[in-house]
Amino acid sequence: MIRKLLLLAAANTRLERLVSRHPLTSGVVSRFVAGTTLDSAVGVARALDDKGIDVSLDLLGETVGELQESAVATAAYVDAIHAIADRAPGATVSVKLSQLGVGLDPSVCAGHLKQLLEVAEECGVTVEVDMEHSSVGPRTLEIYRAFLPSFPRTRVAQQAAMRRCPEDLSSFTDVKPRIRLVKGAFLEPIEKALQEREEITAQYRYLATWALTNLPDPAFGTHDDACIDHVRAEADRLGIAPRDFEFQMLYGVRRDLQERLAAEGYRVRVYVPFGSQWYPYLMRRMAERPANLLLFLRSVISG
Repeated sequence: MIRKLLLLAAANTRLERLVSRHPLTSGVVSRFVAGTTLDSAVGVARALDDKGIDVSLDLLGETVGELQESAVATAAYVDAIHAIADRAPGATVSVKLSQLGVGLDPSVCAGHLKQLLEVAEECGVTVEVDMEHSSVGPRTLEIYRAFLPSFPRTRVAQQAAMRRCPEDLSSFTDVKPRIRLVKGAFLEPIEKALQEREEITAQYRYLATWALTNLPDPAFGTHDDACIDHVRAEADRLGIAPRDFEFQMLYGVRRDLQERLAAEGYRVRVYVPFGSQWYPYLMRRMAERPANLLLFLRSVISG
């Protein structure tokens, strides 16, 4: 119930205005968001690199209302690619196709993504395509699939909660995709997505084994100890070295675990969001993990 309420809150623009203007939210936001500027995000990337942890930069912001906004977002991502190529080697960029206009004109969105992929290839940077709500998910995967043969290093997120996820993964035949397997953080109808936490976790574990067995260099986006232990055990069983896959986690969440896995020789990448449009992102993070909600409430109460 709490998860559903928080996901509903993520789409509530009136509540967004109220929370965003509240002076007591800045402390908890700074825990999960690496500032409002690209420079601040690169600074975080360099600090994490010193700890042996890679990053994926995410420019906050989602569905755009006009194509001009998608062009602005594309230009901002080009700047991010150049910045990390020069100042944070090993970092990637995570791109939301709703931000590039997939909901307005898929062909324009595809043009924006192609521009980013070409710039990234020239700079030696990898692009990771986020998977969003099911209203844009199939088009996102279609566009990703079209570019995969030319840009095989591009990674795409896949949500274990989605009922079609196993079918989507097995549908790649000629070129196997590099994926980031996550549980899913969107409010979806029951006919499209699993609803119970235990069921989603079981699906995640099944797909993690499938990805380790069938896909190149899979990434596992999770903070769930049970899922992490499952991935480690399955990789060991299959003879897959710790450097042949990676764990991906969120900035500000379970930092001790991130550092411990890196110290044990696993590849760890932290998803680092930056920008001013943090509200929907933060609401979904609290929906994913109740401990984040408790942290938020303690910060507000303590002032």
